[in-house]
Amino acid sequence: MKLTNRIQDIYYTLRVAAAMCFIGHGAFGIITKAIWCNYFAVFGIGHDLAYRLMPVLGSIDILLGISLLIYPVRTVILWLVAWGFITASLRPLSGEPFAEMIERAGNYGAPLALLLLSGVEKDPASWFQKMKPPLLVSESRIKNVEICLRLVAFLLLTGHGWLNLAGKQALIRQYTLLGFDNVHHVGLTAGLIEITAALIILIRPARDFLLVFVVWKMATELFYPHWQVFEWIERGGSYGTLLALWLVLKPVNLPKRIIRLNPSTRAAYRQRLE
Repeated sequence: MKLTNRIQDIYYTLRVAAAMCFIGHGAFGIITKAIWCNYFAVFGIGHDLAYRLMPVLGSIDILLGISLLIYPVRTVILWLVAWGFITASLRPLSGEPFAEMIERAGNYGAPLALLLLSGVEKDPASWFQKMKPPLLVSESRIKNVEICLRLVAFLLLTGHGWLNLAGKQALIRQYTLLGFDNVHHVGLTAGLIEITAALIILIRPARDFLLVFVVWKMATELFYPHWQVFEWIERGGSYGTLLALWLVLKPVNLPKRIIRLNPSTRAAYRQRLE
């Protein structure tokens, strides 16, 4: 696979992942998810007004997510990074465990990695123009994207593992519905596996290992007992970042005649491929 194709695959993976996250999140605003009242309460907004605002914010999330699929602009992506971080932060601010915030790192991590990959332009007008897949990406930029994705993967897996270790009731109900007998033991085992995986990905990620956890996340997110489809879509940022990291780590095979060249010439060849 040529380097240019690899960059485009990473770009579209992150773009779709970020869009899924906000479309799924917005759907819960339309549905008026009761727990959102706790997050509105952080700003002093009462129960009745919260229920009136939920469909409005949900509709905005869905529209922004769709715009990312149709006409992506850097301004919207930057807003999605901020909004994803704010909504994740509301969980510990409303009294939920801190793990709930870091477990949702994919919500703000996917659009952040997309912004890093596409580049931050100095021209203000470019922030409102349609963003296209980058054709020229330096190795340093790719490295920054890799570091971002590794941190996001570490956070989301650590957060989910932490919630398993803490015996989160929603997870325990999942294991009960799946027919496990000792559900707390299952949660403990799953938590230890996820935290171990998070450390491995942070320190020394391996592509085959990553692919296992892409499948792991996509499969386990299907087990939510209510609104499974929307939960699965909303978590797109989680397995999207893992898949993007798997693509980033794909080795680039240069022709033997290029490998024999000096490092500066090889670097120029790589850049031309991009």
